[in-house]
Amino acid sequence: MPTKPSDTKLTGLFLDMLAAEQGAGPNTLDAYRRDLTDFSEFLGRVGHNFADAETQTLRDYLADLDARGFKSTSVARRLSAMRHLYRFLLNERIRTDDPAAILSGPKRGRGLPKVLSIADVDRMLRRAKELSEAEDASPSKRLRALRLYCLLEVLYATGLRVSELVALPRSAAKRDARMIVVRGKGNKERLVPLNDASRQAMADYLAATEAAKADKKNSVAASKWLFPSFGESGHLTRQHFARDLKELAVASGLQARLVSPHVLRHAFASHLLHNGADLRIVQTLLGHTDISTTQIYTHVVEERLKSLVRDLHPLAEK
Repeated sequence: MPTKPSDTKLTGLFLDMLAAEQGAGPNTLDAYRRDLTDFSEFLGRVGHNFADAETQTLRDYLADLDARGFKSTSVARRLSAMRHLYRFLLNERIRTDDPAAILSGPKRGRGLPKVLSIADVDRMLRRAKELSEAEDASPSKRLRALRLYCLLEVLYATGLRVSELVALPRSAAKRDARMIVVRGKGNKERLVPLNDASRQAMADYLAATEAAKADKKNSVAASKWLFPSFGESGHLTRQHFARDLKELAVASGLQARLVSPHVLRHAFASHLLHNGADLRIVQTLLGHTDISTTQIYTHVVEERLKSLVRDLHPLAEK
């Protein structure tokens, strides 16, 4: 009887499929790898593996996650990874059944995203601009401040995912460009418009990087990335930008825990909808494949409709 492949090999085959057939990016693949490694380690402790685990063993794993204090959202994500894995094993005829098919996940309410007010975002933009214009700053400090201000303006103008933002090529900042091409999840491209403020921020930032060419040790101007990492090859990391953003939040009088790149993406979508944008347009701008993902923002539309009825309907109470 042939030996069943190890969990490690099956995980590798599964991740290869996700990358090749679904265009999964490095962050998605890393998340699946972590989840499946934890699942495999649990199976090993109870004498099983991916190839022979039954439905009850999978239920035991979900119960173990709960006992370890995992949030319902994290348990649901692990269950999703298991379902995808076992559908793959069934399709590849490594298994003749799908033990995850009848599993039910934890009940969870879909919470509303944290959203900054327009005034909060304005405070951060003003503070970032002040820091970028500080006359007593050293050239390197001013360049970092210009980079942060540019990142903030572009993020709030476009609603890009942070992974899309930090990986923008230098060519995205072409002179007089009204749109940028963004490569998102699944390697799909979409056009995103720029406003005047973000275009000016990019122009100022690029001018500063051009000035840095005089310093032979500075590789920023020669990089193919719009937001290169200082002192290293490659672009700015998501984590670095998130740290800089939290420091800016504190300097703007906001609580650091309330601010992140993803929160600013939410602000972009919510503020557009509040001002009358169509939900389908916001879906396209955010790069959501399914409208249901964008519908988390419908509370904004509902509040706007209520206010319109309250303020404009002839029979509304005055």
